[in-house]
Amino acid sequence: MNITERQLSDVLHRVTPEPPRGVTVEDVAIRLANQAGQAKYPEPGRRRGRRSWGWGRAWAPALAAASVFVVAGVSAGIAVLASSHHSPSSPAAGTSSSSLASSGSSQALSSSSAQTSASTQPGAPIPDGPWSAALITRQIFVQDSLVSGNNSLYAIEAGFLDRIDPATGNIVRTVPYSSPVPNPPVVMGNTVWVVSTYSGGTIVLHGYDAQTLAQVASFMVPAIGQVSSTAQGVLAAGADGRLYLAAGDTVATVNPATGQVVHRIFLTAGPADSVAVSPDGSALYVATSLSGSFRLWTYDLANGTAVASYGLNAADIGGNLVATSGGVWGTSGIGMSEWVWFAPDGDLARSTRIGQGAGAGLDSVPTVSGGTVWIGGSHTLTCASPATGQVLASVPIPTDNGIVEYFGSAAVVGGRAYSYYQNPAAQRYGLARMIPPAVCTGGGGGGS
Repeated sequence: MNITERQLSDVLHRVTPEPPRGVTVEDVAIRLANQAGQAKYPEPGRRRGRRSWGWGRAWAPALAAASVFVVAGVSAGIAVLASSHHSPSSPAAGTSSSSLASSGSSQALSSSSAQTSASTQPGAPIPDGPWSAALITRQIFVQDSLVSGNNSLYAIEAGFLDRIDPATGNIVRTVPYSSPVPNPPVVMGNTVWVVSTYSGGTIVLHGYDAQTLAQVASFMVPAIGQVSSTAQGVLAAGADGRLYLAAGDTVATVNPATGQVVHRIFLTAGPADSVAVSPDGSALYVATSLSGSFRLWTYDLANGTAVASYGLNAADIGGNLVATSGGVWGTSGIGMSEWVWFAPDGDLARSTRIGQGAGAGLDSVPTVSGGTVWIGGSHTLTCASPATGQVLASVPIPTDNGIVEYFGSAAVVGGRAYSYYQNPAAQRYGLARMIPPAVCTGGGGGGS
């Protein structure tokens, strides 16, 4: 270690003490970039029909001062490294965060930031949080993007798709990715599927290895007509091992092994906003919002014909469909008026409202994980029976000095539930681990 490096090491230890070890100039630059990258602000409220999946960042004054000191004392190359967090030049293949950190690339900064910010301890208890909630990592993720599969968690952050170790909250793999439309990753077998392009008549799907996040597939699926401008939840996995995609005025069935469109269902009520497939593979549910009038369609997948169509009383947009054994779940409304409904057998005439929605530009959408349906938001976190729609357990979400907190996008791994957490008042964001009652994690209450 030279004199300059030793001086930088001393500064670093005064800011973030840790056990003595050899510290390089690269280590210092990475750590300072990571610390600054954590001082992010939450996502802004979404526009009508589409959630805004981006946010800004801010530098804390103390860290900004430290950065100035470092930049003044090291070469211009290190200064560029420290400022290139989440650079577009990051490699496209999924890579381990440890190997990236040693390479000194901008991708290493992203992964190192996630690793440094993740806690390997039991977690920081969230005051009055639902079901003994504890914050196990500090990271801003996209709302509604957290899913589980292959004993891992997956989520989207600004410009990246992450694989997360649920035991520690550490981001263990990451790959550059920006979502063009509100849609969580779809985990099917050993592949994680995402929508990479969704514009005009062009749709592109990317597939990533579920463990390494190395890209293993990229398919272009032409839309018939223009894709919906109010799309939310456009890609779903079917029980037949195929992908179902809202593709303009059609729903395309895609063979994930070849990328071939093997079938299309043509719609008569405008472009599809959202799709879902029943667990037994017999029914396809499609949401449309032609001229602002929301309708839910049920198609028989055996012959591709529409067997039912229902509308809501109020003209509004809807989407975020998920299908369970008892019917279909979705959302209606926008912003603070968005709420979740359950339609037995897809019959909106018999639908019931679940939960209280959300506020402050936050979302309340249904997710299915661990054999249970979850509805979060800023009022309550609820688990419900996928067979009947009955609420099995519900707990209030706290506020911080009157400012709403948020729990959403719940996912279950190993009998524990995880949720994306936001507390704008305290500037705390990240992955929360909870211990809900057994009825919410497959221990009883209605099956899947």
